[in-house]
Amino acid sequence: MSGSLVPCLLRRGLMRSILLATLLLPATLLHAQAPGKPLTRMLFVFDASNSMNAFWGQQPKINTARDLLLRSLNELQGRTDVELALRLYGHQTPIEPGKQDCNDTRLEVPFGGDAVPAIRRVLEGVRCVGTTPIARSLEKAGGDFPEGGNVRNIIILITDGIEACDEDPCAVSRALQARGIVLKPFVIGVGIEEGQQYSLRCVGNYFDASSPELFAHVLNVVVAQALNTTTCQVDLLTTAGKPLETDVAMTFFDQRTGQVMHQFEHTLNERGLPDTLTIDPLPTYRLVVHTIPPVVQKDIKLSPGLHTVIKVPAGQGQLALKLGSGMADPYGVQCLVRKAGEAGTLHVQRVNTTDRYLVGTYDVEVLTLPRMLVPDVRIEQGATNTVQIPQEGVLNVQAGAPGHGALFVVRGSDREWVADLGPHAAQEQFRLLPGSYEVVYRSTNARRTEYSIVKPVTVESGRSVTLTF
Repeated sequence: MSGSLVPCLLRRGLMRSILLATLLLPATLLHAQAPGKPLTRMLFVFDASNSMNAFWGQQPKINTARDLLLRSLNELQGRTDVELALRLYGHQTPIEPGKQDCNDTRLEVPFGGDAVPAIRRVLEGVRCVGTTPIARSLEKAGGDFPEGGNVRNIIILITDGIEACDEDPCAVSRALQARGIVLKPFVIGVGIEEGQQYSLRCVGNYFDASSPELFAHVLNVVVAQALNTTTCQVDLLTTAGKPLETDVAMTFFDQRTGQVMHQFEHTLNERGLPDTLTIDPLPTYRLVVHTIPPVVQKDIKLSPGLHTVIKVPAGQGQLALKLGSGMADPYGVQCLVRKAGEAGTLHVQRVNTTDRYLVGTYDVEVLTLPRMLVPDVRIEQGATNTVQIPQEGVLNVQAGAPGHGALFVVRGSDREWVADLGPHAAQEQFRLLPGSYEVVYRSTNARRTEYSIVKPVTVESGRSVTLTF
């Protein structure tokens, strides 16, 4: 039928308000649009349960919600970057005492072509007779979007009641998000009691509307957010609070699902300011700035249509590892860099390189033989701290026959093990830090411990020395 709808019986005390939940499905990407302009698919999941005939303002809720929705859709008609679809629930099976149809949900207008006239015809002819299977409708709505690329998929749920089928819309929402289907829900309730509002807040970001006029405003805001991207900039701050740090990779994650949404290399523009980024405003982001160590910032929310400045403390200095003069190491000595006093390795840096680190104090372990620990290396803002690594020397061990043995560095009265001699080779070579060493050797053919031989040797930077047995 057209015009006013046949009044439906009021559903016993279940909700007397309208909620609108916007569930963004991720960029499941579709056929290509204009460069940088993705297609937006908006699926309206519309409550046609019997309670939608309760009066709100001067007419039944279904009439008000339908008229306001169609007014918004008229503004979208003819746009090539938007596709629309409609799913109804509660419109097929009348409620009977002690009986309700929790499968009463159906995609009435699928995506494709100009859907506004079809949506208008369906809404003008709908009869509100059934129950409110919100969870099941949302679950099925996740499969209403065709697969493809370069698309933003949106669900907008319009309902005047809480879940009536003993299922959990919040659990469905969490499951969709965990699978990367839903990014960020919005909920708008009208005149909902405090206790009932709580049951809807877990579905998404909750907004309360108390009149049809406010509902119309919120609907327009949500549609605008679904259609538009917004801008932001990331200020990487020095220790003095200046946005001068740059040239570092950044990753924006959807905080709810962990999905990577955007990756950039931070840039200062031609005016020396952080460059402007155009990104989707709907998700709540977790930003990782890939400094050493990385900086993580959570709960980043963008205001659609506005420019947001994200400030991240990221003051950095440089650590230069320099090898002393002498014979070059063809392999390049590696160094482990850790936060001072901590065991976890932050970075592996080669000698004769310079890398940036956040301002702080670090321990540097040089993977020479023996290993060299340089504790409490301080990195200051904009400065370079140079750590000098002594040039290694070469120790050649030559024996008349293969044997067993070990190499020790002499530290006063202590002997610190450095390496074992290979039991199958009569000649070996070690690259060692300058210092005093001892070699313990016993030929494989010598079957008595007292045949062990101990010889001292001094290794100098950039020089070679041979020890014979």
